[in-house]
Amino acid sequence: MKIAVTGCGPAGLTAAIMLSGQGHDVTLFERFASPRPIGSGIILQPTGLAVLRDLGLFDEIHALGKRIDRIHGVTMPSRRRVLNVDYSVLGDDYHGLAVHRTALFDVLYKKALTCDLKILNNVDVQDVARSDQAIAIVDQNHERFGAFDIVVDASGAGTHLRSHAVHPARPRELEYGALWGAFDWPGANFDSNTLEQRYVGAHTMIGVLPIGRHSGVLNDQVAFFWSIKTRDHERWLCNGLESWKSTVLAIWPDTRVILDQITADSDMALAKYGHCTLRTPFGHRIAFLGDAAHSTSPQLGQGANMALLDAWALSKALEKSSDVRTALKSYAASRRWHVRAFQAASLALTPFYQSDSRVLALLRDGLFDPVAKLPVARRVVAGLISGMLGRLPRGLRV
Repeated sequence: MKIAVTGCGPAGLTAAIMLSGQGHDVTLFERFASPRPIGSGIILQPTGLAVLRDLGLFDEIHALGKRIDRIHGVTMPSRRRVLNVDYSVLGDDYHGLAVHRTALFDVLYKKALTCDLKILNNVDVQDVARSDQAIAIVDQNHERFGAFDIVVDASGAGTHLRSHAVHPARPRELEYGALWGAFDWPGANFDSNTLEQRYVGAHTMIGVLPIGRHSGVLNDQVAFFWSIKTRDHERWLCNGLESWKSTVLAIWPDTRVILDQITADSDMALAKYGHCTLRTPFGHRIAFLGDAAHSTSPQLGQGANMALLDAWALSKALEKSSDVRTALKSYAASRRWHVRAFQAASLALTPFYQSDSRVLALLRDGLFDPVAKLPVARRVVAGLISGMLGRLPRGLRV
């Protein structure tokens, strides 16, 4: 088939690599003049790592990242533990791998360059033009590319193409976002195999995540996160860095060695989040992957992993059937319950960590840790964080 893939993120690159490997004529469209990653640190869970293993990239990405064995969070100033996820309850071989998005992009993009596919840069996909037999890409200049048999939309949460889904949906902007940055690993006082978080109520969250290294740096890196209402970003800018640093240090003094590396507002980028789930992640000759199909808060850290799973599932569906509609229906069915489980869990749990609710914060602080100590609950929580709760695509070896 002739297949267009939009977006050079994890979903788009993985789909392009796998589909070209099956012999399809693939064209990958990227809106930037030169493909590049957006974002800071992520955790590749056992699910996402399984897809990278299938691509033959497991060892390469592992060499760049940091193994994560535990996720630990305490509320301040009481220092009561409210989050404690240990991957070992799932088995000795299970773990997360924290990486900078640049590292993941570099590994996937380098692989894509070895594949028999075309990459067209500086094409901002705004729409598609469809007929019964084909579909074409329409860019920002109203220029058409195609015709293709299928368009794979992996252009992210800001996609312009959701209206072409069987059941279109609009994203609902979430009140809380985050400020993030990547800095040199601070060393002392932090565990290099743990994601550490601190909370004040449900309105303040600070995260420290070791993320290894990538091609643009010499030293191991750390991703630093600060939750913030997106509408308060301008106020944050006006108040100045020193005022904010004082607030952070009062909550978590050990972060000083990270804060000392933040010398300008631009060192911390604002990430905005929205929640949207396409009931049916396809339309006439178009499939939606990753955030284009299901965007949400990053609280469960599943975004990149779900995107990788989507790409894997779509490639397997197209491998099994040469009929476009049959393949797209198979893809949607294979991802339905897993996506719905995590979208629902994210929507339900996010307010306990990012909201103005005092009641939810009190419930979290009083109940989460005692409940999580129960053997069954420990496995459920670990399954939720690892991405292994819910029905995974058939044939994926985790």
